[in-house]
Order: sequence, then structure tokens, then C-alpha cells
Amino acid sequence: MASDPVKLVRLLIADTDPEHQLLSDQELQDLLTCEGGNVKLAAAQALCVIANSETLISKKITTQDLSVDGPAVARDLREQADRLRKEVADEQADSWGFEIVPFNPRACYQHSYW
Repeated sequence: MASDPVKLVRLLIADTDPEHQLLSDQELQDLLTCEGGNVKLAAAQALCVIANSETLISKKITTQDLSVDGPAVARDLREQADRLRKEVADEQADSWGFEIVPFNPRACYQHSYW
């Protein structure tokens, strides 16, 4: 049974709580479309989107008893995205294939210009 790609992206980005989702299903579907349906690449893009939001919204704030470091969180998210992209690149590098073509022993004697 094939899993729903949007759910797989959610799982990879740890956005599985239905009441507190960071990205909508449509946004994740759009990222899947942008990445040719590749779940890991869509998850990497989603992490970058979340990282950008974290950087813009959270900033780095320190008060007497509270410290929030949005840029550090964003950096961690981008590192996770880079790891997913590397996994995809490694998977593609490991894949190899060949093509079976018909063998014609007379091919070198059959010229179309004669």
C-alpha cells in the first residue's frame, strides 16, 4: 500500500500534529509539485520554508528568564534540509542501469546512404 506523499513529507519535517500544523496540505502538495514528486526534496524545501519563517519571526531574544534563538533553530532546520538533499543525491548516485538494445551483426554493413 502506497502512502500519501503529503503525509510522508509531514513525517519527515515533524509536522504531524493536526491541530498545530506549520504548513497546509496544499502548501506541501505545491512543494511536492515543485520537486517533481520527490518526498525528501519536498521535505527539504518545507524545512527551508519553516526556517525562513523562524528567522523572520523569532529573531534572537533574551530576557531575564527566557531566551529564544530563532536563527539557531533556522540553522538546524537548514542542516536537516541539507541532509535530506544529500540522501537524495546519494540514492541517485548509487542507482545505475543499462539499456538492452537489439544486436545486429550486419549493422556496420548496412548504411542508409547506399
